[in-house]
Amino acid sequence: MRRRAFLAGGAAAAALARAGTAGATPSRGTSLVERARRLATHPYARRHPPLPPPFDALTYDSYRAIRPKPGAAAQLQLGPGYAFDLLPPGFYFDTPVTVEIAGPEGLRPLPFSPALFDFDPRYFPGTIPKDAPGAGFSGLRLRHPLNEPQVMDEVLVVQGASYFRAVAAGTLYGLSARAVALGTGGPAPEEFPEIVHLRLTPATQSAPPVIEALIDSPSLAACLTLRPEPGQQTVTRCALSLFPRRRLDAAGLAPLTSMFFKGPMQPAVADDFRPRVHDSAALRIDNGAGETLWRPLANPAQVETSAFLDHGPRGFGLIQRPRDFAGFEDAEAGYHRRPTAWVRPSGDWGRGAVMLVEIPTADEFMDNVVAFWRPERPLLPGVEHRFAYDILWSAAAPHAPGLASIRDSRSGRVHDRPGARQFVVDFATRDATLTPDLSVDGEGVRAEGLAAYALPGGHGLRVGFQLLPGKAERAELRLVLRDRTGRAASPVWLWRWTRARDGGV
Repeated sequence: MRRRAFLAGGAAAAALARAGTAGATPSRGTSLVERARRLATHPYARRHPPLPPPFDALTYDSYRAIRPKPGAAAQLQLGPGYAFDLLPPGFYFDTPVTVEIAGPEGLRPLPFSPALFDFDPRYFPGTIPKDAPGAGFSGLRLRHPLNEPQVMDEVLVVQGASYFRAVAAGTLYGLSARAVALGTGGPAPEEFPEIVHLRLTPATQSAPPVIEALIDSPSLAACLTLRPEPGQQTVTRCALSLFPRRRLDAAGLAPLTSMFFKGPMQPAVADDFRPRVHDSAALRIDNGAGETLWRPLANPAQVETSAFLDHGPRGFGLIQRPRDFAGFEDAEAGYHRRPTAWVRPSGDWGRGAVMLVEIPTADEFMDNVVAFWRPERPLLPGVEHRFAYDILWSAAAPHAPGLASIRDSRSGRVHDRPGARQFVVDFATRDATLTPDLSVDGEGVRAEGLAAYALPGGHGLRVGFQLLPGKAERAELRLVLRDRTGRAASPVWLWRWTRARDGGV
């Protein structure tokens, strides 16, 4: 499957059309938070029967050949300046999702039917059944004029488990967010809580729409409320209420999922004409101690899990760069236009750790990087656990005042010195008085030749050194620029060195 084409599917613009399914009887209903609370008091009992024709046994291409009909399942009004599309089931998406719209007179359900969709006869030559028992929508797309005033661009997709992704002006779909991660990077199979019910509240002249999602899984029930604010920087304001069915010792909050295949820190991972292939370049953390951490992402030889302990995180996110075509040389994927996603917690999240899980991949079609917050204390059953945060989707990373930003970092084997690896880290500063402070943690590991020098043309300050790992299998590197007083004058650059796939440095 060509992952990037799948993410781009359905992103074409459409004009705002009339409202969708009519004639549904309004009804009153309890809040989805209350429904999640009640669900958690009972054992998980949700079972999904196999999808009926024509939604069963779909391939990537045949799934994309099912299109929501305008006015039936596409371009449905959701208040001033907003519209949405309902998405069909099939392929990876077999969980039926109930969708309803909240209004002054109550809740209006949107009934599912194959008649809401067009089926390309090249893939569906026979008669399409009128009914599809047990099937339902798989999610929705939200539309808003993002890049041009008269074009209803796709700005947000909610589909698959509890995943959602958004774009800002001028960007393309890339990394995803989800409501909660369970067992990510652990020894047991990962559990994927699923959205089973979506409730939409239309926008007004002064407020964007609201998307509420009821989530269910063997370990928990939950409600996630999204308030999307599209723009040059799209913000999804998130409120999450979790109701565990069991003690959760390793829950992941505000998880971000991305792809990293290759880059200048690991140029030999693939024989590829492109210098970089990734949706995100680095994990950045603004921790509660006032530090800014910068950790380039990796495509390691085996699964690597890193924990960055913290108390009261100010923010964390997966950052994409560079922002020019020459950085990637990929005219199809447009990786230079993939957004950065930054999680900004509301309130004090207490003690815990930002977790980074990196999974080996042999191609660019697998999301192999996950970053999330793991609370120090377990989430206990019988209690509502609330978390509020914003996710900022944009082309730019948040500004770090007073710090010389890290422009890039590279590494490679030293050809005339077997067993050594050269590292260079470029900082956006011309201040020659700054000095590099490097620490290396690893048994028998040492670094030599640490030096800082100005790049030609005033393009910043480069710090270089050689790592000699000896017989070690891994080492932790930490580099920061300091001013004359010893204060940190740059983000803290971090890297976990591990042996390459061929066993070398």
